Parts: sequence; structure tokens; C-alpha cells
Amino acid sequence: MGTLIMKFGGTSVGSAEAIRSTAEIVRAAQAAWPRMVVVASAMSGVTDALLKGAHTAADGDAGTFRSIAQDLRAKHFTALTDLVKQPEQSSVARATVEVYLSEFESLCHAVNVLGEASPRALDAISSLGERMSIQLIAACLKSIGVAAEPIESSELVVTDAHSQAANPIDDLTRSKTQSRLLPLLDKGVTPIVTGFIGATQDGVITTLGRGGSDFSAAIMGVALDADEVWIWTDVDGVMTTDPRIDPAAQTLPELTYREISELAYYGAKVLHPKTIRPVVERGIALRIKNTFNPAHPGTQVVRDNGHIYGGVKAVTVIRGQTMITVEGRGMLGVPGVAARTFGAVARTHTSVSLISQASSEQSICFTVPANLTNTVITAVEDEFRRELEDRDIDAVSALEHVVIVTVVGAGMRHTPGISGRVFGALGAERLNIIAIAQGSSECSISLIVDQQDADAAVRAIHRLIVNGVK
Repeated sequence: MGTLIMKFGGTSVGSAEAIRSTAEIVRAAQAAWPRMVVVASAMSGVTDALLKGAHTAADGDAGTFRSIAQDLRAKHFTALTDLVKQPEQSSVARATVEVYLSEFESLCHAVNVLGEASPRALDAISSLGERMSIQLIAACLKSIGVAAEPIESSELVVTDAHSQAANPIDDLTRSKTQSRLLPLLDKGVTPIVTGFIGATQDGVITTLGRGGSDFSAAIMGVALDADEVWIWTDVDGVMTTDPRIDPAAQTLPELTYREISELAYYGAKVLHPKTIRPVVERGIALRIKNTFNPAHPGTQVVRDNGHIYGGVKAVTVIRGQTMITVEGRGMLGVPGVAARTFGAVARTHTSVSLISQASSEQSICFTVPANLTNTVITAVEDEFRRELEDRDIDAVSALEHVVIVTVVGAGMRHTPGISGRVFGALGAERLNIIAIAQGSSECSISLIVDQQDADAAVRAIHRLIVNGVK
């Protein structure tokens, strides 16, 4: 008998209406999947509100977190009243939510007294959103006849003590998850599990960082040897581009893990690669679907096999970049220039989005977020102060107001002429390419263009996808 993991994001549980839709999706799926685990995020906006309460408390504000608690109480209780008409059916959920809101106020009061929100305190506070939302979802499911039980993943996911970006300990997590959830699944009960949360071996609450609820779904899938994992969101899967740039954007029926990783890195709002790797590596089917259009098949993420054919799959853009160039004839053939350049950048804790170097070695250019431009240039100039004085390096310069447009498609490696078609499309629109970078995997080509040309460049390349250019 197969096992399905379904994860619902914040917008999928963001209101009574959304939770009701989610509950109906769960009930409908039971016909084909009697063994099912639901992983849920906090209601949309709740985690941000909880963290705002913590940070304002740390800054000496003893009032804001109390008003946030009132707002969250109203939000959750109003939704619960709408979802479950019989008060006796919602009494446990209501009481549990009240306990968590009291805990929120107590934690924020402690933070306020100490004048500091430690990472451990922030984990405890930010975990409360998921712990409240599963109460509402489970109560709603029970009210429509689905056997469901809210389960806190601190009982299941054992992590290291790295607060706010904890890593699961696989064997301990697998053991605890199976011993807690398998008996429920055997009885036909659907566990409603908090996403985003784990706990150390000592029971200290931790959170899994960016994409944490997706990661939780992957962890459950691996721990339970699930057949499929479905990630429910508010779009029909992964799109060929941002539909706000080009309304002709289409849903991609299939993507490889490498393609989705490239899209995530280059700014597309898709699954974080870390969160889905465990599922893909074990051959568990992964699908991205729309809570508000459940009949749509969505996008399936498949394992890379190295033999995928086809042209460009998607195009995305990272805005707010600066291109920094280190150039000079004295760099020619001098070992270590690149290492010293990026060592200097690394010391500023800046992530480099793209690197391009001519084979002549007379220049290196790379992009960084625009707000870090001055910090990075200062660090690189300090590193090469002597070379700048001796004119071995002519300048460390910045070209501001640029963007990175990235074309993604695993099949590009086996398809001649893709680069020519991409550059031709931009040339036809008289759009200037400032720099180019292509990884050896040939899964993506990245281009730097002026920010005023960003949308036009995306649309020009997207037309290749829509027209089926291979």
C-alpha cells in the first residue's frame, strides 16, 4: 500500500476558505492514497508577525508583541469558528492555540527583559505558527469525517543544535518518525505534521531555515519510504518565466533536479534545492501542485539522467546586481589573482552570483548584490593595494544597475546552436549583452544586461520557449 506525503504552504492554509480547500484535497486524495501524511506551514503572515514581536521586544518595546498576540488570537479563532461549527469539536484546538499564544507572550516578555533575542529563542517563537495551524487543519478534517491527528515534528525530526538552520540526523529521525507515525497510518489516521520544525536530542526546539516546510516534507518522505511527495502551493507548478513579465508563461510538466536547482539559484521562486534533494536522490516522485486548482497536474521533478534532450526550458532574472571588474595587463599569467580576488570577497561574507573571465586573464568580472558594492570594492582594493600602486592592476571598477538573466534547460548540453538562438533573439531586439557565463554542465547560460533591458530580454528569450525552439 503506497504512502503519500502532501505539504501545504502558507497561502494554502492562510484563511478558513483556504484550509477548507486543503481539507477537501486531503479527503479526495484518500481514495487513492489511504496512507497519507500532511505537512503544514503556518498561516500566511504568521511567522513574520511572531518574529516582529520577538525583535520589537528585544528592542525594548513591551507593547507590540502583546498586540500581535491579540491579532493572532483573532485570526486563528475566527478561522476556527468558520471551519468547525460545533464548539465541542473545536474546543481542544482552541485551548491549544491559546496555550501557544500565552507561550508567545511569555517568551517575548523574557526577550524584552533580557534585551536580546537569541537564535534559540527565535526558534522557539517562530515555531509557534506551525504548531497553531495544524490544530486548525486537524479540527477541520475531523469535522468532515477524516480521521486526523495533529503531530508536532519536534517529536519526529531530530536535528543538530544549529539554531535557525538545523540539519536533521537521518537515522534518529527515521527511527522516531516510523515509531510515531506508522501506527497511526496502520489505523487509517492521517497525521497533520508541523513543517519547518525539529528538535535536538535534548528536546530543544529548532527550525530548518529557508524552505523549511518543503524540507520537512522531504524528510518525512525519506523516513517513511514514501512513494510520492506533493508540494501544494498557490501556482500551477513551475512556470517557464515570471507571468508578471510575460503573461504567455506556461507551466512546465517536468523538470530535472538540476534544472530546478539552477532556477532557484537564479531568482525563480521555486523549491529550494536543499529541501528536495533527499527525495529526488531516492527516486521518490515529487510533484508541485496548486491548492486553488487541484485538477491541474502541476510540475513533476525527476532525477537527472544525463541524456535529456530539448532546448530552453525556462528563463529567470536576478535584479539589483552590480558587476565588479578587476582588470590589468599585469594580471596575465600571474597565478593566484582569482583566488585572492574571491578570498577578499569571501571575507566580506558576500555571495557572488556570477563569474566571467576571459582566457587572456586580463580581467575578471563578477556580480554581487548592489547594496554590497562599496564593501566588496573596498575589500578587493585592499587586497591588491600593491598591484594597484605598481599598475599591474589598472582598476577595480563597478558597473551598477545590472541584472542577471539566466536561461535553463538540461537538454541544452546535447542541442547544438542554443546559445546562438538566445543571442540572436536578444540581438533582434537590439539588446546589449554586457557579459556571459556558462557552467561546464551546460544546464544554464547567464547573461548580464542593463536593468532597463531586463524585462525585454526575458520576453525575447521566452518567445523561443513558447515557439518551441529546440
